[in-house]
Amino acid sequence: MAADLLVGFHFLYVLFAVTGELVVLAGGLLRWRWVRNLPLRVTHLAAVALVAAEALLGVVCPLTSWEYDLRVLAGQRVERDISFVGRLVRSIIFYDFPTWVFTVTYVAFALLVAGTFFLFPPRACKPHG
Repeated sequence: MAADLLVGFHFLYVLFAVTGELVVLAGGLLRWRWVRNLPLRVTHLAAVALVAAEALLGVVCPLTSWEYDLRVLAGQRVERDISFVGRLVRSIIFYDFPTWVFTVTYVAFALLVAGTFFLFPPRACKPHG
C-alpha cells in the first residue's frame, strides 16, 4: 500500500509539472493575474528543473527507486504484482522509450517553463496593509 501511495504522489508531481505549465500559458494569454505569483512559479520551475537535471545526470528518479524498493520489500515483483490502482497510475506516468527520449523531453520542457518566465514574468506578492 505504501508503494501505491508513493506512485500516487509521483502522479501528482507529474500532474503539477505538466498542468502547471498549461495553466501558466493559458493564464498568461487570458491575463489571469494569479498565474504570475512568484512563489508558485519558482516552485513549478524548480520541480521541472529537478527532473531535467536528474535526466541529464543519469540519475533514476528517487520516487521511482523508492517505489520499487517498497514493492520488493512487500514481496512484489515490480512490474507484475501490483494492485489495479498502482498499475493504472504507473501506466499513465511510465512509458517504454529510450532514455535519451526522456532526457530530451525533460530538458526541452524545462526550457519551455523557463521561457514562460520571460513571456509571462512572475511578480512578487504585494504586502497587504
